[in-house]
Amino acid sequence: MNHKFALLTALVAGLLPVSAVAQVSSAPPPQSAPATPDAQPAAPAIPPAAPAAQPAPVVPQAIPAKIALIAFEQAVIATNEGQRTVQELQKKYEPKKAQIDALGAEVDSLKKQVNAAPSTLTEADRASRLRTIDAKEKQLNLDTESATNAYQADLQEAYSKVAQKVHVVMATYLTQNGYTMALDVSNQQSPVTWALETTDVTEAVIAAYNSSSGITAPPPAAPSATRPKPAATTPHSTTTPHTTTTPKPPTQ
Repeated sequence: MNHKFALLTALVAGLLPVSAVAQVSSAPPPQSAPATPDAQPAAPAIPPAAPAAQPAPVVPQAIPAKIALIAFEQAVIATNEGQRTVQELQKKYEPKKAQIDALGAEVDSLKKQVNAAPSTLTEADRASRLRTIDAKEKQLNLDTESATNAYQADLQEAYSKVAQKVHVVMATYLTQNGYTMALDVSNQQSPVTWALETTDVTEAVIAAYNSSSGITAPPPAAPSATRPKPAATTPHSTTTPHTTTTPKPPTQ
């Protein structure tokens, strides 16, 4: 029961005069008890932790450039395996080549006969011979084109298989010898216009591949077959560009 209710009860009962009630009512509210010595002060606020320091960025160290040049296409064909592959393809197409050569010789013979025909040869006979020559010549061109396309497709497939293996050997050689980049100078579109002789690694890669493959050099090719040569290890210039030598089936 609060003090106001107690005063009201005393007043009604006549125990206190009205003035006493007024004094009690106007008295200030009791103050809270002072803190005892045992009371602990409030803990100070913990300041926010400082953000963790970020590690300094790692700056890559510059690597001195060592550039190599290689006529890659010529290198692939010039390896022992590449030469053997070319010879095998040429042997495969020898029967077709003989057939084309025979048809070409026949066309040449017919043309000579017409040109050497006597003046007594009738126009009808001359026209008949010319039609025969024209038909055989068209067949010759068709057979030559067909054989060339087939040969080129077989050569490209065989080249790709050897090139993949040569590329692995080339990468290993360049890594072991401290090269940081290799430029292919196989064709005329190469941006290299001049370089020191020591930068050309074509011959070295050919030798490295021959050694790792264990394939011996094939016997010399027939005179009609052209053996592709690797790029010469001489300074390159715009007057002596590297060109790609792609073996083709001999034609008539």
